[in-house]
Amino acid sequence: MRMKIAYFFVAALCMTSAMSQKLTVVSPNQKINVRLFNQQNADKDEWYLNVSYNNKGTATETISRINLGLSRSDQDFSQDLKFLNASKPAVITEQYTVLHGKKSLCTNSATEVVVFFENPSKAKLNIIIRAYNDGVTFRYEFPEKQGTFVMKDELTAYTVSRQTTRWMEKWNTANEGLYTEMSENKIQKQEWCYPALFRIKDSSCYFLLHESDVNKNYCGTKLSNLSDSSVYKLTFPNQKDGRGMGESTPTISLPWKSPWRVMMIGSLADIVESTLVDDVATPSVVKNTSWIKPGIVSWNYWSSNHGTKDYKTVTAFADLAAEMNWPYTLLDWEWDGMTNGGNVEDAAKYILSKGVKPLIWYNSGGNHTWVSSTPKDRMLTHENRVEEFTKLKKMGFVGVKIDFFESEKQDMIKYYLDILEDAAQFEMMIYFHGCIVPRGWARTYPHLMTYEAVRGAEWYNNGPEFTSTAPEHNTILPFTRNVVGAMDYTPVTFTNSQFPHTTSYGHELALSVLFESGLQHFADRPEGYYELPDAARSFLKTIPNAWDDTRLLEGTPGKDVVLARRKGNAWYIAGITAEQFREKTKTIRFDFLPEGVSYKLTLIADGKHDKSFAVQYVVVNKNSSVNVKLLRRGGFAASLTPVTD
Repeated sequence: MRMKIAYFFVAALCMTSAMSQKLTVVSPNQKINVRLFNQQNADKDEWYLNVSYNNKGTATETISRINLGLSRSDQDFSQDLKFLNASKPAVITEQYTVLHGKKSLCTNSATEVVVFFENPSKAKLNIIIRAYNDGVTFRYEFPEKQGTFVMKDELTAYTVSRQTTRWMEKWNTANEGLYTEMSENKIQKQEWCYPALFRIKDSSCYFLLHESDVNKNYCGTKLSNLSDSSVYKLTFPNQKDGRGMGESTPTISLPWKSPWRVMMIGSLADIVESTLVDDVATPSVVKNTSWIKPGIVSWNYWSSNHGTKDYKTVTAFADLAAEMNWPYTLLDWEWDGMTNGGNVEDAAKYILSKGVKPLIWYNSGGNHTWVSSTPKDRMLTHENRVEEFTKLKKMGFVGVKIDFFESEKQDMIKYYLDILEDAAQFEMMIYFHGCIVPRGWARTYPHLMTYEAVRGAEWYNNGPEFTSTAPEHNTILPFTRNVVGAMDYTPVTFTNSQFPHTTSYGHELALSVLFESGLQHFADRPEGYYELPDAARSFLKTIPNAWDDTRLLEGTPGKDVVLARRKGNAWYIAGITAEQFREKTKTIRFDFLPEGVSYKLTLIADGKHDKSFAVQYVVVNKNSSVNVKLLRRGGFAASLTPVTD
């Protein structure tokens, strides 16, 4: 990591009393402005931020008002805050590398200003504001060196115009709902999950709300507009979450900094390609990362909900991984009841004999979950984890899937991070299910490979509704949930599970590129992959799942999306449509390719019907374009490799 901080005066830092404006923070590229205001045109009052976006000379008010303030058990830090001063603006330029994600080399640039306040009792509160080239972040800071208090409330609230279109997911502890598109008189009053996507009316400006760098000294939050449909207030977890275990209000120890409040801002491509959630997260605390290996996983649960109880099923999926050149297979729930020829030790030996590495599932345990599936308590305490990780290492397991957290209270945040800290000591990769949406932890703990926190292909087992909702849902996820971190949707299924899907084979193949996850579980049964035509099967044998670059080529949430991702010198492109009634033709342009290099394009698109493919092999360059036909609920996937003499 390289970080450079240069201090300089900015003319935009101003005292414009006529507008009650205290200061302005401007992003290095001059596109984003954050202004600090107060209510009464004074140095002592309630304070709020205003955010605007300037694109090619046209300024757009993005968020008209962001209320600021905290309520602590001993005193208030929201009303009668006195402005003391502000730091000189600092330019922050940073580069860091990651092992998995949408790009391997992350570069960001921001202007930072720290604003210093005190309340009537002279207690201090600082607000750290950053204007990045792709968004805005801010966090609160109590600088005193000692003290422990309960945080009664956080007053942060975003005021959003009713004309602004929004895509939001109703709050649920597993973060597994569908997104609802709303504006004007269709806006619902609810508690909402992160992340939330917004589009300014009559503008190409979007913004996405989230948070990052949540640690043991706080809880996760969500958005609520129950009081006012146009105001989204940060809200602590509900007391009933996690079966009522743990406190809904966090206890903080000084000195203290809140999580970052994150707003990605810009074009839709700026949102999709942004790494801002990771940019503001704590850098990696894992020194040796050579054991962290992203890859594709074969997974038996989708096609056989009790598959891991059957040794023969487990070995068949190990054979699938070996045949497809995938490095991993997962033993999901009920592995401790395995019969029909072997137990978990036998399964591990067989998997390793095929040149594949095993992963294994655990219940998160504890009274925070109603789920009784065993083994339930082996991840619950440090002593349990040390004992279990020791056993797993001896058997050759390299990663653990942990399920059913059901809360974002402070005690559960601590539990997540304790697991990650212990796992690092045993060089064990981790992924969470029934869990929190990413909060930047994969930068801090790069062995955190993925999270569920999405309505994924598993929902084809849960009822008939996903059959009809999945095509549209799939076109929303690249603009929302998958923007903020790895997403274990478990995609690419051609056969049917308990309830059928209506997406085409081209649509399903495209999900291997569209959806990013450090451990990418391909969920179909073995014959679903063995019976594919050669081109599609070869594509899935070589598809990467950790990327060097990501580009949004086109798309609209809920309608369609086309993404390009790069690994080394090769590019992969995929697109899908949610269109229910008619075929579409997309024109793929290759202007993102480097000048003077020709590429062999292998294009695998929808065929004559939704269970067939049409394959083309073409040589293209930066100036080329190719038309692709998409069936209803269709899609395509393509690879581009440089032509060598």
